[in-house]
Amino acid sequence: MKTDDLVSMLATGVAPVDPDVPGKRFRLALSAGALGAVLVMLAVFGLNPNLRAASALPMFWVKLVFPAALGLVAVLLAQRLSHPGMRLGAAAKAWLGPVVAMALLALLVWMDAAPAERPDMIYGKTWKTCSLNIAVVAAPVFAGVLWAMKGLAPTRLVLAGASAGLLAGAVGTAVYALHCQQMTAPFIFVWYGAGMLLCTAIGAALGPKVLRW
Repeated sequence: MKTDDLVSMLATGVAPVDPDVPGKRFRLALSAGALGAVLVMLAVFGLNPNLRAASALPMFWVKLVFPAALGLVAVLLAQRLSHPGMRLGAAAKAWLGPVVAMALLALLVWMDAAPAERPDMIYGKTWKTCSLNIAVVAAPVFAGVLWAMKGLAPTRLVLAGASAGLLAGAVGTAVYALHCQQMTAPFIFVWYGAGMLLCTAIGAALGPKVLRW
């Protein structure tokens, strides 16, 4: 058989590859994961009964924007880390923006408060459980993102797992905020941040085991 004939035979019936396969996997994973996170939050913790009144306060939106901004960075990181050899670019340091902004706001609020009020601004009433609760709510998102990444070709498995954990933690934090009644910037920075950091650490530990291909 001639080479040209062999090439023609191998090319027969070959369908074009959909270039949006990674995007579709991530959109499906995030949609299903976010829905699962909402259901877990409602079933385990319940919606904040004062949500309507709370939504009129600026800090309510701050505690949504903080994880949402980190989530956008995490999406970029997770998508890039799902492809071998792709550079992370500006996304590698972009997470510093929301973290520094929230840290500065928390510090300003804490310094402006009376000394007697400062402990309650950091600890509130739920500091012992907040971060763990975020991880529980984030679990469906984490499972979905790992599924999306495993179907692609991640090679930097620790970083890939960490990005999946950060993304899950960010979505889980935003959903958990619909239950949580704490509204002070120091509490949000410390304990919401700890919840997302916990998810990121779990992802980094599981990445080499779950994403290996």
